[in-house]
Amino acid sequence: MTLAPVWPDPIRILIVDDHDLYRRGMQAVLGLEPDLNIVAEAESALEAISKVRELQPDLVLLDLRMRGLSGIQACRAIKEESFGTKVVLLTASDDEADLFSAIKAGASGYVLKDEPAERISEVIRLVHSGQSVIPPRLASLLVSEFGRLGTVPAQETPVGIRLTPREREVLVLLARGCSNRQIAKQLFVSENTVKNHMRNSMEKLQVRTRVEAAMYALQQGLDGPEAPDRVANLPVPGRAKNVRQHVL
Repeated sequence: MTLAPVWPDPIRILIVDDHDLYRRGMQAVLGLEPDLNIVAEAESALEAISKVRELQPDLVLLDLRMRGLSGIQACRAIKEESFGTKVVLLTASDDEADLFSAIKAGASGYVLKDEPAERISEVIRLVHSGQSVIPPRLASLLVSEFGRLGTVPAQETPVGIRLTPREREVLVLLARGCSNRQIAKQLFVSENTVKNHMRNSMEKLQVRTRVEAAMYALQQGLDGPEAPDRVANLPVPGRAKNVRQHVL
């Protein structure tokens, strides 16, 4: 007896943009992907919040600038209600202030509207799998800003926080731009182990995204003289490649 293959459930997506033509175009393009399911559209932030409450999609593709409430405000509201829904902000803006605002609001992805459609599909899959994604021409800017710690938005550090040595090691490598796979290779552990340490660290730090965790590591100087001995002198594998792929 031959068993039928078991396919994963498609990613359920809500598209939010106040331009009807753009929404329809995006739905037409993403609808061609068998693993992506457009469950609804919304033309305003308030409508988006309402539909997230009703449908609880896996991911919201959300325009940054809309009439009324902004995409940043909608993102913050969606994350505060803890639906488990991830947010990708879609925008024409390459202003670093908007990027930092998106990170602070809890967005897992930030994509420029001039990206090709296949790239947006790729970002949706990456974010759904637990990655954080930013566009290439902002990635190098973000790394540069991290290097000048005084320009990074202030993060409040939870009182009494205690990271394990391994959690600190993972954060150091994350701050250097390493992917989960690269961190696992450097520390001789599995990717699942890296994910577990990352999740524990983020819960302790009370941050929502890997980018915020990297910001914390840089602000606290974890990648400097105080870096754990085990990783202080490790090379940064494929850093330029990471920046081009803009996945932190």
